[in-house]
Amino acid sequence: MNKKLPKVTKSTHKYIFVIGGVMSGVGKGIATSSIGTVLSAKGFSINLVKVDPYLNVDAGTMNPTEHGEVFVLNNGLETDQDMGNYERFLNRDASDFDYMTSGMIYKDVIEKERALHYGGKCVEAIPHIRDEIVHRFEHAAKQNKSDISIVEIGGTIGDYQNVMFIEAARMLKMKRPADVVFIMVSYLPTPGKLGEMKSRPTQNAARQLASYGVNADFIIARAETPLDHRRKEKIAISCNIPTEHVISAPDIESIYDVPVNFEKDRLAENLMNSLSLPERKTGPDFTEWKKMAKGIKNFAEHPVNIAIVGKYFNTGDFVLTDAYISVLEAIKFSGYANKVKPVIHTVNSRDFEVKSPDYSTLDQYDGIIVPGGFGESGIEGKLNVIRYARENGIPYFGLCYGMQLMTIEYARNVLGLTGAHTAEINPRAKHVIIDIMPDQKKKIAEGNYGGSMRLGRYPAKLGKDTIAHEAYESAGWIKHGSITERHRHRYEVNPEYIKKLEEAGLVFSGKSPDGTLMEIAELPRGEVGAGRENGVNQHPFFLGTQFHPEFLARPLAPHPLFTEFMKAAKGKQKGK
Repeated sequence: MNKKLPKVTKSTHKYIFVIGGVMSGVGKGIATSSIGTVLSAKGFSINLVKVDPYLNVDAGTMNPTEHGEVFVLNNGLETDQDMGNYERFLNRDASDFDYMTSGMIYKDVIEKERALHYGGKCVEAIPHIRDEIVHRFEHAAKQNKSDISIVEIGGTIGDYQNVMFIEAARMLKMKRPADVVFIMVSYLPTPGKLGEMKSRPTQNAARQLASYGVNADFIIARAETPLDHRRKEKIAISCNIPTEHVISAPDIESIYDVPVNFEKDRLAENLMNSLSLPERKTGPDFTEWKKMAKGIKNFAEHPVNIAIVGKYFNTGDFVLTDAYISVLEAIKFSGYANKVKPVIHTVNSRDFEVKSPDYSTLDQYDGIIVPGGFGESGIEGKLNVIRYARENGIPYFGLCYGMQLMTIEYARNVLGLTGAHTAEINPRAKHVIIDIMPDQKKKIAEGNYGGSMRLGRYPAKLGKDTIAHEAYESAGWIKHGSITERHRHRYEVNPEYIKKLEEAGLVFSGKSPDGTLMEIAELPRGEVGAGRENGVNQHPFFLGTQFHPEFLARPLAPHPLFTEFMKAAKGKQKGK
């Protein structure tokens, strides 16, 4: 990226608003991320903002099956999964200024009213809520010191919930007409019996947006297949925009191809022209991006089967993997790093809670991951899967709850502590291996669940001669002897059992700086059963983290632990 190019001055900061048309769930977040990628590749400093219209203050208390993954930022803010896409596509951390909900806005305005901030005025949606939204858009730009803010407004045109955010964007456009552009991401269906792509729903969505006082400057047309020139012309004429402002966005194999497709349609150049931005050539970063996007699809001749054992898969009659989206993407990045093609299998942990589970079905997998989660549902099935993986040499990676469960399984079946459990499920268990932090007990007693866990980035010291240390060191992630990772949990390994677990061979290779909190657990690398005469169990890869490493995995910077896991899985696959 050419950093010597002239910056956009503060007085000419630009805003791009991305709004959904026709239907939700067609890739508005990926489109926003990809717009940021192609403009960033031109040398502009970008910040991406996600607006969620719901009244929740943050995403922390929402059901993952219904809303998808809760993504945690460095400061601990629990956000929508699109924030994860933003970080992955821009290859940098987002700030808490880049996320807002209706709940945040209304809460802040009400608190200001209670403190007489408005001087006794009648506080109303217009202008006070609208102006607070505008203020937050401008504040995010100022804090990020960016050239361009790209704001994704959640929901779809016609939703009552997002009208106020569209109105705030309209006000910015009215104040600064040359600095604001609107992009509508719309869906063009191709009814099976007709066999013809239909543009009328998009035309209607554009008219509805115009009824709010906002005209789409660009339309990103999502469809099963690429748009032909005739459809582009039809949409352009009916929506009063140039034909080159209609961008084709067909279904593709990999989301990382979306910026490449946008580049082909010259989206960045057209946006720069619309915003009167200086012409710039695409920097070398985008060459690396295209190489990665191509590579992620390659290596089909080297498939590695990875099982995700969880419970947040079924939503009615459908299977939804969004609850684990960061995990799935992290696997892809590290698969690319190991020149293999990950084949993801979703495994319902409840299938291993029946009377006589068929454990032989697990032998087909080259690696098993138990991701984060909460609650009792499916827990015994996960414990059974973990035991099978440990005893049969299947590479295992436990994330947050997955580490806690591997520790419980080890206590039960290696230490022989019958009834070992977590306080989250059975606080009266004979052996509480996983217990709640003292400061969390008070919060739970008060019913304070939202934003009250151990959240955000915390440091950890790594033990030498361990898998974790080797992985982080080879990636250059160790700074001053420590790493920092993002957390989202209440429970920890009970200090009363740490010594017993270590004496039985479990290695806590990552600990908090004061040594009280166990951050990484693993078995020494080796063949299963080797070294048992010395009281040490070994395994090709049996490791868990109390934190969520998937939150820091990026396409151009895979997470070292995922890469080491995929390396072990590749080794098992070759062994077959």
